[in-house]
Amino acid sequence: MRRIFCPLLLLATAAAAQELPNAGLLKQPPMVQSAAECPTVSEWSTPSEKTCYRTTPRYSETIAYARRIAAAAPRQVKIEVFGKTGQGRDLVAVIVSADGVFDPTAIHKAGRPVIYIQNAIHAGEMDGKDASLALLRDIAVTKSQSALLGRAVLVINLIYNADGHEYFSAYNRINQNGPEEMGWRTNARQLNLNRDYMKADAPETRAFLKYWTRWLPDFFVDDHVTDGADYQYDVTYMFDGEGISYAPIAGWGKSVFSPDFERLVNSNGHLAGQYIEFMGQTPDTGIPSFWGPPRFSTGYARIQNRPALLIEMHMLKDYRTRVTGNYEALRAIITIVNRDADKLVKMNRDADAHMIALGREHSAELPLRMEASGKTTPVEYKGYKWTTEKSDVSGATWVQYSHEPITITINRQTELKTTTSARVPAAYIIPAEWTPVIDVLEAQSVAMRRLKRPWTGTVETYRCEIPKWSPVPFEGRHEIRWPSGGGKACHTEQVKTTLPVGSVVVSMDQRAAGVAFNWLEPEAPDSAMQWGLFDTIFEQKEYGEGYVLERLAREMAARDPKLKEEFDKRVASDAEFAASPRLRLNWWYQHSPWWDQRVGLFPVAKVYETVE
Repeated sequence: MRRIFCPLLLLATAAAAQELPNAGLLKQPPMVQSAAECPTVSEWSTPSEKTCYRTTPRYSETIAYARRIAAAAPRQVKIEVFGKTGQGRDLVAVIVSADGVFDPTAIHKAGRPVIYIQNAIHAGEMDGKDASLALLRDIAVTKSQSALLGRAVLVINLIYNADGHEYFSAYNRINQNGPEEMGWRTNARQLNLNRDYMKADAPETRAFLKYWTRWLPDFFVDDHVTDGADYQYDVTYMFDGEGISYAPIAGWGKSVFSPDFERLVNSNGHLAGQYIEFMGQTPDTGIPSFWGPPRFSTGYARIQNRPALLIEMHMLKDYRTRVTGNYEALRAIITIVNRDADKLVKMNRDADAHMIALGREHSAELPLRMEASGKTTPVEYKGYKWTTEKSDVSGATWVQYSHEPITITINRQTELKTTTSARVPAAYIIPAEWTPVIDVLEAQSVAMRRLKRPWTGTVETYRCEIPKWSPVPFEGRHEIRWPSGGGKACHTEQVKTTLPVGSVVVSMDQRAAGVAFNWLEPEAPDSAMQWGLFDTIFEQKEYGEGYVLERLAREMAARDPKLKEEFDKRVASDAEFAASPRLRLNWWYQHSPWWDQRVGLFPVAKVYETVE
């Protein structure tokens, strides 16, 4: 049944689900915690601890607990509301600063690193929220973790997807072992916020982007709970640095951060490993490389020149193990960032300066799309024994995992290669009429200026093949499916143009140039074109009547035998074309002076000189 986001319907649906005779078969067996595993309940026990991790608190209870902490430690903890959800809930962040300085400008000026911790973007995956509540208490109230308040300043968004969080049900996460009830993956409009960072359709995203610019974090953390295979690790993670324009950040993540992170987490009773999926159904097929475009949180941080860490707690572990594992992961991150504070802050400033320099040089090529090169290395994998059999239900192979631990060696892909890139210009110029495209850049806080008088010049742009569109919507839009099978679909073209007053000049000698680059390059995976904001450039607006085009085709063929030969070849090689009178006549129209030359012409200009 299609889900409708309605509180009254939710109550009815939840009640009906309890009455289904086999509904319980979909859930994991109840968690049984021993007395030793349950925390001692005290005045400052978190809501989840009070129920021995059977439950997670609702939105209001979560925010109320955070406000209690802020009231108990006002010199170190501050609550900020940075926006509203679609349904009007506050988006709340908790700021933690050792010396009570809460001004981002002053914090950056002092060379202190800012760690932004985001929880519950997928609101059924709330482990980080409950871990963050416990961590906040232990830093600011009980003081057992007060040493974490070194140089770093924490910005913790407890519940990003607050509307989805309140779509509470025991049946929202079929793969997940607890808690008893949890939130929903998407926001109230059924938008996945972790696909929205570039197109910025959701009010939550617009609020986040403004808040990101205000704080400009030095290290970004996004807490999740993974789906996938069964294995021994309860904490998996991915440091997103591949393809970042400033290589030292990626190097630090690979050679310094990752091994230290695993060591710290593992020394506190958990097992951490790099993010795990398989190239096939079973572990022996190996683990692929991962590259996330900027629709994802960590991919977005990457094009903002900042290191990011994806944390994926393992869905099949009980909720206590997941919350305490997430707690140890956050503790490890803060420890490393405090230790490497000067180095991290300098790398980030150097990364910004590097991006600005690329915009001034306007000769470098940056990647737009990457994929695995095929290079692998053997790695130790701690999993469980598995068996496979043919399923009489699905007809496919059914993988079943035991709980018998194994340690085996498998291959992990370790290298990415660039498949699509583009040259960084001195500036892009967006014609004034493309307001939806400009609006998104404004939401991203990209620096822009407007032409005060018309500007004429020869510019570089793209001529793009007419694509096909996905027949089903994805995140409320129909994505482009380029017809060229992975080859170049857009080719550069030099055109002389006059741009009107109010057109927007986006100079690339700025820190956020990577955002503009990924939004305005048409073949980028999360560009304005990819998300449908330029669809009209592919629409033919004028047509010729058949009897007119019949005469035109004969006249053109008589004047140009080579053109007639080209037409005949198309008829012979393309059965669909040959069978369509409309396509055949329109072909001659497209090759005539009457054809609209703007069809497929990307309207955004690239210039390689300063625009005054």
